[in-house]
Amino acid sequence: MTRRRWIADEISGNRAIITGDHAKHLSRVLRARLGQEFDVVADGVVRRGRIIDLTGDSVQFELGAEIAAAATADLTLLLGIFKFDRLEWAIEKCTELGVSRMIPLIGRRTDAHLAAAAVKRVERWRRIARQAAEQSRRSSPPEITAPLKLKDALTVCTGVRLVLSELETGPLFRDVLASRPTDGVSLAIGPEGGWTEDELKSFCGSGWIPASLGPTILRAETAAIAATAILLSQLPSDEK
Repeated sequence: MTRRRWIADEISGNRAIITGDHAKHLSRVLRARLGQEFDVVADGVVRRGRIIDLTGDSVQFELGAEIAAAATADLTLLLGIFKFDRLEWAIEKCTELGVSRMIPLIGRRTDAHLAAAAVKRVERWRRIARQAAEQSRRSSPPEITAPLKLKDALTVCTGVRLVLSELETGPLFRDVLASRPTDGVSLAIGPEGGWTEDELKSFCGSGWIPASLGPTILRAETAAIAATAILLSQLPSDEK
Protein backbone atom coordinates (compact mmCIF):
# COMPACT_ATOMS: atom_id res chain seq x y z
CA MET A 1 0.00 0.00 0.00
CA THR A 2 1.32 3.45 -0.92
CA ARG A 3 2.10 5.55 2.12
CA ARG A 4 0.62 9.03 2.47
CA ARG A 5 3.09 11.89 2.20
CA TRP A 6 3.31 14.97 4.42
CA ILE A 7 5.44 18.11 4.20
CA ALA A 8 6.92 19.01 7.58
CA ASP A 9 6.16 22.36 9.21
CA GLU A 10 9.08 22.14 11.65
CA ILE A 11 12.36 20.21 11.47
CA SER A 12 15.01 19.62 14.11
CA GLY A 13 17.69 17.02 13.47
CA ASN A 14 15.93 13.69 12.93
CA ARG A 15 12.61 15.04 14.16
CA ALA A 16 9.87 16.57 12.04
CA ILE A 17 6.51 18.01 13.07
CA ILE A 18 3.34 18.79 11.18
CA THR A 19 0.86 21.15 12.81
CA GLY A 20 -2.55 22.75 12.35
CA ASP A 21 -5.14 21.35 9.94
CA HIS A 22 -2.75 18.74 8.56
CA ALA A 23 -2.11 17.34 12.01
CA LYS A 24 -5.83 17.35 12.85
CA HIS A 25 -6.63 15.50 9.61
CA LEU A 26 -3.94 12.93 10.31
CA SER A 27 -4.95 12.31 13.91
CA ARG A 28 -8.74 12.68 13.77
CA VAL A 29 -9.74 11.70 10.24
CA LEU A 30 -7.06 9.16 9.36
CA ARG A 31 -6.85 8.04 13.00
CA ALA A 32 -3.08 7.75 12.94
CA ARG A 33 -1.41 5.96 15.84
CA LEU A 34 1.99 5.89 17.52
CA GLY A 35 4.52 3.90 15.53
CA GLN A 36 2.69 4.31 12.21
CA GLU A 37 4.92 5.20 9.25
CA PHE A 38 4.45 7.83 6.55
CA ASP A 39 6.62 9.59 4.00
CA VAL A 40 7.73 12.98 5.33
CA VAL A 41 9.32 15.77 3.29
CA ALA A 42 11.94 17.57 5.38
CA ASP A 43 13.94 20.38 3.74
CA GLY A 44 12.95 19.08 0.31
CA VAL A 45 14.13 15.50 1.04
CA VAL A 46 11.65 12.65 1.33
CA ARG A 47 12.31 10.38 4.30
CA ARG A 48 10.56 7.57 6.11
CA GLY A 49 8.81 9.00 9.17
CA ARG A 50 7.55 7.10 12.26
CA ILE A 51 5.04 8.80 14.56
CA ILE A 52 6.49 9.22 18.05
CA ASP A 53 4.11 11.82 19.49
CA LEU A 54 0.49 12.54 18.62
CA THR A 55 -1.81 15.32 19.84
CA GLY A 56 -4.83 17.05 18.33
CA ASP A 57 -2.89 19.81 16.58
CA SER A 58 0.63 18.41 16.37
CA VAL A 59 2.15 15.17 15.09
CA GLN A 60 5.87 14.45 15.60
CA PHE A 61 7.87 12.02 13.48
CA GLU A 62 11.22 10.35 13.91
CA LEU A 63 12.91 10.51 10.53
CA GLY A 64 14.58 7.50 8.99
CA ALA A 65 16.01 6.53 5.64
CA GLU A 66 15.81 8.80 2.60
CA ILE A 67 13.34 7.76 -0.09
CA ALA A 68 13.80 8.33 -3.81
CA ALA A 69 11.64 11.29 -4.89
CA ALA A 70 9.43 11.45 -7.94
CA ALA A 71 10.80 13.19 -11.00
CA THR A 72 10.05 16.87 -11.49
CA ALA A 73 10.25 19.25 -14.43
CA ASP A 74 11.21 22.90 -14.85
CA LEU A 75 7.96 24.61 -15.83
CA THR A 76 6.83 28.08 -14.78
CA LEU A 77 3.13 28.81 -15.29
CA LEU A 78 1.99 32.43 -15.54
CA LEU A 79 -1.75 32.54 -14.88
CA GLY A 80 -3.85 35.56 -15.72
CA ILE A 81 -6.04 35.97 -12.64
CA PHE A 82 -9.65 34.85 -13.15
CA LYS A 83 -12.55 33.80 -10.89
CA PHE A 84 -11.00 32.48 -7.72
CA ASP A 85 -12.90 29.18 -7.49
CA ARG A 86 -11.78 28.22 -10.99
CA LEU A 87 -8.29 29.62 -10.48
CA GLU A 88 -7.86 27.56 -7.32
CA TRP A 89 -8.98 24.45 -9.17
CA ALA A 90 -6.36 25.16 -11.84
CA ILE A 91 -3.67 25.68 -9.17
CA GLU A 92 -4.56 22.35 -7.56
CA LYS A 93 -4.55 20.38 -10.82
CA CYS A 94 -1.43 22.01 -12.26
CA THR A 95 0.37 21.24 -8.99
CA GLU A 96 -0.64 17.60 -9.32
CA LEU A 97 0.64 17.57 -12.89
CA GLY A 98 4.04 18.90 -11.83
CA VAL A 99 4.37 22.67 -12.38
CA SER A 100 7.38 23.99 -10.50
CA ARG A 101 6.42 27.66 -10.22
CA MET A 102 3.26 29.77 -10.64
CA ILE A 103 3.02 33.52 -11.14
CA PRO A 104 -0.45 35.13 -10.86
CA LEU A 105 -0.75 37.85 -13.50
CA ILE A 106 -2.83 41.01 -13.55
CA GLY A 107 -3.68 41.72 -17.18
CA ARG A 108 -5.80 44.29 -18.98
CA ARG A 109 -8.89 42.06 -18.81
CA THR A 110 -8.41 40.93 -15.22
CA ASP A 111 -11.47 41.94 -13.21
CA ALA A 112 -10.52 44.92 -11.02
CA HIS A 113 -12.09 43.42 -7.88
CA LEU A 114 -10.19 40.16 -8.38
CA ALA A 115 -6.94 42.02 -8.95
CA ALA A 116 -7.42 43.99 -5.73
CA ALA A 117 -8.25 40.87 -3.71
CA ALA A 118 -5.53 38.66 -5.19
CA VAL A 119 -2.75 39.79 -2.85
CA LYS A 120 -4.71 38.51 0.15
CA ARG A 121 -5.34 35.15 -1.53
CA VAL A 122 -1.72 34.16 -2.10
CA GLU A 123 -1.34 32.31 1.21
CA ARG A 124 -4.54 30.39 0.51
CA TRP A 125 -3.21 29.45 -2.95
CA ARG A 126 0.02 28.24 -1.36
CA ARG A 127 -1.93 26.05 1.07
CA ILE A 128 -3.91 24.58 -1.82
CA ALA A 129 -0.69 23.88 -3.70
CA ARG A 130 0.89 22.28 -0.64
CA GLN A 131 -2.07 19.97 -0.09
CA ALA A 132 -2.07 19.02 -3.77
CA ALA A 133 1.68 18.35 -3.62
CA GLU A 134 1.21 16.01 -0.67
CA GLN A 135 -1.70 14.25 -2.32
CA SER A 136 0.26 13.72 -5.54
CA ARG A 137 3.42 12.66 -3.62
CA ARG A 138 5.64 15.50 -4.76
CA SER A 139 8.80 16.29 -2.82
CA SER A 140 7.86 19.98 -2.65
CA PRO A 141 4.97 22.25 -3.63
CA PRO A 142 5.39 24.72 -6.48
CA GLU A 143 6.51 28.23 -5.66
CA ILE A 144 3.61 30.68 -5.91
CA THR A 145 4.69 34.30 -6.13
CA ALA A 146 2.82 37.47 -5.27
CA PRO A 147 0.67 38.75 -8.16
CA LEU A 148 2.54 40.72 -10.82
CA LYS A 149 1.35 43.17 -13.43
CA LEU A 150 1.96 41.91 -16.93
CA LYS A 151 4.61 44.53 -17.73
CA ASP A 152 6.59 43.44 -14.68
CA ALA A 153 6.35 39.73 -15.48
CA LEU A 154 7.51 39.80 -19.10
CA THR A 155 11.21 39.65 -18.27
CA VAL A 156 11.28 37.58 -15.06
CA CYS A 157 11.38 34.25 -16.91
CA THR A 158 14.23 32.73 -18.90
CA GLY A 159 14.53 29.84 -21.32
CA VAL A 160 11.75 29.02 -23.77
CA ARG A 161 8.80 31.37 -23.19
CA LEU A 162 5.40 30.57 -24.67
CA VAL A 163 2.17 32.55 -24.55
CA LEU A 164 -1.17 30.96 -25.39
CA SER A 165 -2.96 32.95 -28.05
CA GLU A 166 -6.47 32.75 -29.53
CA LEU A 167 -5.30 34.06 -32.90
CA GLU A 168 -6.54 31.68 -35.59
CA THR A 169 -3.45 32.32 -37.70
CA GLY A 170 -0.98 31.44 -34.94
CA PRO A 171 1.09 28.24 -34.87
CA LEU A 172 -0.28 25.26 -32.96
CA PHE A 173 1.06 24.64 -29.48
CA ARG A 174 2.24 21.11 -30.30
CA ASP A 175 4.12 22.32 -33.38
CA VAL A 176 5.91 25.03 -31.42
CA LEU A 177 6.98 22.49 -28.79
CA ALA A 178 8.25 20.08 -31.40
CA SER A 179 10.61 22.67 -32.88
CA ARG A 180 12.20 24.02 -29.70
CA PRO A 181 14.18 22.75 -26.70
CA THR A 182 12.07 21.83 -23.69
CA ASP A 183 14.52 22.16 -20.78
CA GLY A 184 13.11 25.06 -18.81
CA VAL A 185 9.87 26.48 -20.13
CA SER A 186 7.58 29.35 -19.10
CA LEU A 187 3.96 29.30 -20.22
CA ALA A 188 1.60 32.31 -19.98
CA ILE A 189 -2.18 31.82 -20.01
CA GLY A 190 -4.56 34.76 -20.10
CA PRO A 191 -7.53 35.66 -17.89
CA GLU A 192 -11.16 35.33 -18.94
CA GLY A 193 -11.48 37.05 -22.30
CA GLY A 194 -7.83 36.35 -23.13
CA TRP A 195 -5.00 38.77 -23.85
CA THR A 196 -5.58 42.07 -25.59
CA GLU A 197 -3.84 42.78 -28.89
CA ASP A 198 -1.46 45.21 -27.17
CA GLU A 199 -0.57 42.60 -24.55
CA LEU A 200 0.25 40.01 -27.20
CA LYS A 201 2.46 42.57 -28.92
CA SER A 202 4.23 43.16 -25.59
CA PHE A 203 4.82 39.44 -25.16
CA CYS A 204 6.20 39.08 -28.69
CA GLY A 205 8.34 42.17 -28.29
CA SER A 206 9.92 40.61 -25.20
CA GLY A 207 10.77 37.34 -26.94
CA TRP A 208 7.71 35.26 -26.07
CA ILE A 209 6.44 32.83 -28.70
CA PRO A 210 2.66 32.79 -29.36
CA ALA A 211 0.92 29.45 -29.81
CA SER A 212 -2.66 28.17 -30.05
CA LEU A 213 -4.34 25.09 -28.60
CA GLY A 214 -6.65 24.94 -31.62
CA PRO A 215 -9.86 26.43 -33.03
CA THR A 216 -12.03 25.95 -29.94
CA ILE A 217 -12.23 28.57 -27.18
CA LEU A 218 -11.35 27.04 -23.81
CA ARG A 219 -12.04 28.36 -20.34
CA ALA A 220 -8.91 29.71 -18.70
CA GLU A 221 -8.66 26.81 -16.25
CA THR A 222 -9.17 24.24 -19.02
CA ALA A 223 -6.46 25.86 -21.13
CA ALA A 224 -4.07 25.90 -18.17
CA ILE A 225 -4.52 22.22 -17.40
CA ALA A 226 -4.53 21.04 -21.03
CA ALA A 227 -1.44 23.04 -22.00
CA THR A 228 0.41 21.98 -18.84
CA ALA A 229 -0.30 18.31 -19.49
CA ILE A 230 0.80 18.57 -23.13
CA LEU A 231 3.96 20.47 -22.24
CA LEU A 232 4.99 18.25 -19.32
CA SER A 233 4.62 15.15 -21.47
CA GLN A 234 7.57 16.47 -23.51
CA LEU A 235 9.77 17.96 -20.78
CA PRO A 236 12.82 16.12 -19.42
CA SER A 237 12.68 15.49 -15.67
CA ASP A 238 15.30 15.57 -12.92
CA GLU A 239 15.35 13.71 -9.67
CA LYS A 240 15.23 15.91 -6.63
